Order: sequence, then C-alpha cells, then structure tokens
Amino acid sequence: MSRIGKLPVKLPSGVTVKVDGRTVEIKGAKGTLTKELPAEVGVEVADGVVNVVPALESENTKALWGLYRVLINNMVVGVSAGYKIELEVHGVGYKVELKGKDLLIAAGLSDTVLFKARPGLEYKTEGTVKMSVEGIDKEKVGQAAADIRRIRPPEPYKGKGIRYVGENIRRKAGKTAGK
Repeated sequence: MSRIGKLPVKLPSGVTVKVDGRTVEIKGAKGTLTKELPAEVGVEVADGVVNVVPALESENTKALWGLYRVLINNMVVGVSAGYKIELEVHGVGYKVELKGKDLLIAAGLSDTVLFKARPGLEYKTEGTVKMSVEGIDKEKVGQAAADIRRIRPPEPYKGKGIRYVGENIRRKAGKTAGK
C-alpha cells in the first residue's frame, strides 16, 4: 500500500472533478486543469472526495499511485487558491521591471534580459527588487521561477544574484592576504 496514494483528496466548495476514461479534468474558480492518467492508476469521485486507486499490479504501481494522488491534489489547490512564488534580486544596479506582460531584468550582465510571458502565468513586481510568478499550474509556476533564478543565480561570496524570498545563501570567506 502506498501511504500517500491511499489518502483521499478533499474537494473545496466550487471545485468539480470530471473523469473521462484516462483523463481527469478539474474545474475551479481560477480555471481548469486536465491530466492524463497512466494505465496503472484510476480515479474514483464520491461525496466531495477524490480517491486514486491502483488499477493494475505492476512494479511501479505504488510509485505512480502516490505520484498521481499528489498531482491531483496540486491541481485541486491550483484551481481553488492558485500558486505564487516570490523572488528578489540582490546587487548594486540589479533591478526588475514589468514591460507589458514580460519581465525586464538587469542583473549585472552586459545587457538586460527580457523574460517572455508564458501562457497561464502572471508576473508581478513590487518595487525594483521583488517579483512574483503566479498561476494555477504548480509545475509551470515552479519552472518559470527556476528559469528566472537561472538568469543570475546567487553567488556565495557577496550574495549577489536572483534568489527566492527567504532562501538562505551559504556565504564563503573571500581571499585573505598571504605571506
């Protein structure tokens, strides 16, 4: 038995689940998400609760059972509340601004970087040093935030770069004068 897979997913009010063969469609106040299920797992919906059940007995059924239970839970949370990841830039002259729906990032490179808007995501800025990525799909929000961070990851000597809000950067000691 999968400890995570056997847990039910509770549906908040306003969220509906429709199962059509191997496809699960979840609708909520913020939008609609769909996911294709593998043959190893199935979905049962009853009384405001979604249960993911194993359909076949194979080697990786337990892993897929738990995985798809978590993915369905993430979809339910996304269509009801949404996801938001906040980032900040550190460094002299480092800044971020919104240009239409795109982000314009100056992070110590020879030119500013234009980070294009992606479908289903919304970018917001707070001042010139904080930005956020919002959307209903957890995977897309996390990937966009990671791609923004990858433009200029924080370096360990001065801590300059783009980091998640609250991320702890382990600092290293710089060079010392030798004899």
